[in-house]
Amino acid sequence: MKGRPPPKNDAPRGRKPAAPGKSTGGKPAGSKSGFGKAADGKPGGGARSFSKPSGAPGRARGGAKAATARKGEGGKPAFKAPFKSGAKPAGKPAAKAAVAKVAIVPSTPAKPSVAKGVSLDVRQYRVQPDDDGIRLDRWFQRHLPDVGFNIVSRWSRTGQLRIDGARAAPGDRVAEGQMIRVPPAEAKAPAAERPKRERVIDLTEDEIAFVQEMVIHRDAQAIVINKPPGLSTQGGTRTDEHVDKLLDGLMFDSESRPKLVHRLDKDTSGALLIARTSRAAAHFAKAFSSRTARKVYWALVIGVPSISDGMIELPLAKQPGTGGEKMHVDEEEGLPARTRYRIIERAGNRACWVELQPYTGRTHQLRVHLAAIGHPIVGDGKYGGKDSFLTGSISRKMHLHARRIRVDHPDGGRVDVMAEPPTHFAASLADMGFDLSLGDMLLDDEIDRTPTREDEKKFARQHAKQVRKDRKGERRSRGGSRDE
Repeated sequence: MKGRPPPKNDAPRGRKPAAPGKSTGGKPAGSKSGFGKAADGKPGGGARSFSKPSGAPGRARGGAKAATARKGEGGKPAFKAPFKSGAKPAGKPAAKAAVAKVAIVPSTPAKPSVAKGVSLDVRQYRVQPDDDGIRLDRWFQRHLPDVGFNIVSRWSRTGQLRIDGARAAPGDRVAEGQMIRVPPAEAKAPAAERPKRERVIDLTEDEIAFVQEMVIHRDAQAIVINKPPGLSTQGGTRTDEHVDKLLDGLMFDSESRPKLVHRLDKDTSGALLIARTSRAAAHFAKAFSSRTARKVYWALVIGVPSISDGMIELPLAKQPGTGGEKMHVDEEEGLPARTRYRIIERAGNRACWVELQPYTGRTHQLRVHLAAIGHPIVGDGKYGGKDSFLTGSISRKMHLHARRIRVDHPDGGRVDVMAEPPTHFAASLADMGFDLSLGDMLLDDEIDRTPTREDEKKFARQHAKQVRKDRKGERRSRGGSRDE
C-alpha cells in the first residue's frame, strides 16, 4: 500500500527501520543535516548519505525509506514543509529533537576596568595650622588612625595618595592649606563601641594649685611659668618632683597635655616656656635650634670683670669621670659655646650684678663660662667651689635667674615675658644696694640706631676737626719742601 513502510525483512542489513517522522540519522525530516554529521558526530544516514551504495536494490530501498519518512498514515504529509532548517514542526512529532538552548542575559553597562587595590571614591582634607610641617604618615596617625602605614604606602605606590594633585609619599611633609586626596579605607566589620578614654590627672589639688600659681603668661599656643629654684625641669635618678610631672595641671581648657620645649637647671629660677599644642612645640623648638629665640639671665658674680661688655667664647665638653654631670672647657674636643655679658651694677670689687645672653645652648654654659674667666656665680659651689660664696646676709643659694624670654609666636607677633626674681635673689640685690630699675637693658635689636640731632652735631664737629687737622698737615708738608 502506498505510503506504508516496507516490510521488516526488506530493511537493509544491519540497520533498523526508521521511526515515523525521523530520518535514519536521528534528525527531523526535511533538515539539511544529511550533508553534515549527525548528533553522535558520525555521517548522517539520511536519503543522501555519502556512503557508497551496494547496488540498485539498495538505492530503491533508500528511496522507499525517504518516501516513508516524508509521508504519514494515509499518504498525507506528517509535517508541514519547513522554510528553514531547525523550524518547529506543525504537528506533534513522535519524539522531540535535541536542540541546544542559549540563555539570554539582559545587557548591563560594563564596569570600568579598575586596577587591584584602587578605589574610585576619594576624600579631600585641608591641612590645618596645627599640622603644618609634619610628615604625611604622622598626619594619618592623628586624623585617620584606622588607616595603617601599609595602606598609606600602598596608596602612595598606586598613585592614589596625592597632595594638591601631585603624588605623595608617606615621608613627605605637609603645609598649612594644602589639600590631601585620600581614597576610602577598606570596609571593616563594625567594631564594638568602646567608651571614650578620659585622661586621668594624677595630681593632688595642692600640686595643681602649686603649678598654676607659677603661670605668668598664657595664650592659645604658649604658657610661660616662673620656675622656682630647687625644682627640676625633668625627672631623672632620684628626682621625683619636676615640672614635667606637673604639666597635667596646666591643661586648663585644652584636651592635649602641654609640652616642654627647653629646660632650666634645677637651681636656676625664672621664665620657662611651655607649648600647648603640637604645632606650637615644633615652632618653638625650631626657634631655639635656629637661635632666633632670645633669653636674658640675671646673675650675681664674684668680683668684677675688667671688661664691662664682653663675649665669652670657650668650647665646652663633658668632664670625664663625672658621668656627664659636670662640664668643662675643652679647646680640642669641646663644642662651640658663646655667652654675651654686660655689667648692670657693681658693689665695689666684691661682687657685681650682670646680664647674660647665651648665643648657644650648651649644658651649664653660663656657669662654666663665668667660672672660667674667674668670676663664678654666687652660690654655685659645683663650678666655683668655696670661693663662690659671700659672707654676711647673702644667701648660699645659686644666684642665676632667667629674667626674660622672647620668641616669635606661632600665630604672629611675639611672646615676650619677664619673670620676677625669687625671694633670695631679690633680697641679695637689696642688701647690696642695687637699683632694680637698671636691670632691664635693651637688647641689641631693640636699640634705636637712628641718629639724633645731637648725634649729627657731634659727627659734624668731629668731621670739621679732622678736616682742620688734615689741612694743617698739608701746610707743614709744603713748608718743609721750600726749605730744601
